Amino acid sequence: MIEKILRDYLLEVFSVPVYMQKPEKLTEDEYIIIEKTGSSVTNHIETATVAIQSYSSSLYGAAVINKAVKQAMRDAEALDDIAGIRLNTDYNSSDTATKQYRYQAVFVITWYEED
Repeated sequence: MIEKILRDYLLEVFSVPVYMQKPEKLTEDEYIIIEKTGSSVTNHIETATVAIQSYSSSLYGAAVINKAVKQAMRDAEALDDIAGIRLNTDYNSSDTATKQYRYQAVFVITWYEED
């Protein structure tokens, strides 16, 4: 599962928590959430669209984490299961309902799923 591969990798890279869904109770001001938003398969090669959300108590903090996420994802191409990663877009996606600062980077990832 690409989300787990990315979560395990990003946990090694970052000192902030990395989740696959938002926990009910958060004790941290800064954290990352990984969400797969789409996928396809051709000849056993998977393509996934993944959104990585960077949260912080300030807009600047969220932007700094987002920048680091983009660099970490460029470096993730060296992982055995990943054939390629392309940044589709990134943008300020602050949540006005919860008043949390958030940036979101969307990547298209080509990877191999082992059976």
